[in-house]
Amino acid sequence: MTLKLNCDLGESFGSWKMGMDDAVMPHVDQANIACGFHAGDPLVLQKTLLLAKEHGVTIGAHPGYPDLVGFGRRSIKATAAELKAMVVYQIAAIDGMAASLGLTLEYVKPHGAMYNDMMADDSVRASIMEAVASYHRPIVLMLQGTPNAEKHRAEAAGYGLNLWFEAFADRCYDDDGRLLARTREGAVHSREKMLAQVRQLADTGTVTTISGNTLNLHSDTLCVHGDNIEGVKAIEEIRAMLHPESAA
Repeated sequence: MTLKLNCDLGESFGSWKMGMDDAVMPHVDQANIACGFHAGDPLVLQKTLLLAKEHGVTIGAHPGYPDLVGFGRRSIKATAAELKAMVVYQIAAIDGMAASLGLTLEYVKPHGAMYNDMMADDSVRASIMEAVASYHRPIVLMLQGTPNAEKHRAEAAGYGLNLWFEAFADRCYDDDGRLLARTREGAVHSREKMLAQVRQLADTGTVTTISGNTLNLHSDTLCVHGDNIEGVKAIEEIRAMLHPESAA
């Protein structure tokens, strides 16, 4: 299995800096770029797009709830119409800026609480799928690969929508296929366990859950995080493991 690497980028805002985008971008395949609601601003968005263009990285919209203070990690009770409008609005913002730079937006990956709500709530997922499918041209939706992948694929097909499923490099999985809550011990893997999980995913398409069960996951892409220098080094190791031919 050849896994792409995706990373959340463009999340700085004004004088506030988040992440190490310059160091991360050369090592990933897909950039999930903030659209200004949970993080990012017009200049940061433009700079991140140009950085992706420089390194030939696929561009994705990373929409979130309008929650700069909470970094989009707090759920907002929005109506279906509100949710669809806020998603389309953010897609259009990055798509327009990308087009002005000669780039093409290819997919959408919701951020933070919006992503979690999408995976947990059928009605939220339906609204997001409808929003992405309603855009004036085809765009792929990225969501978490779980044992319910075929159900989600069938839901998306009802909207004429294509999906990419993602797995997580540094997060432990619960037995139901969801990510283990961060409040529980072992939710975030050590470097050694993270690399072992990546190798297992690449070789067998499975992960080992918190209780030691083997779980089949369909994954097209692997989410990595580059918020600090250790994270960047981990991405470099993962890249070298998955693509040894490109390693220096």
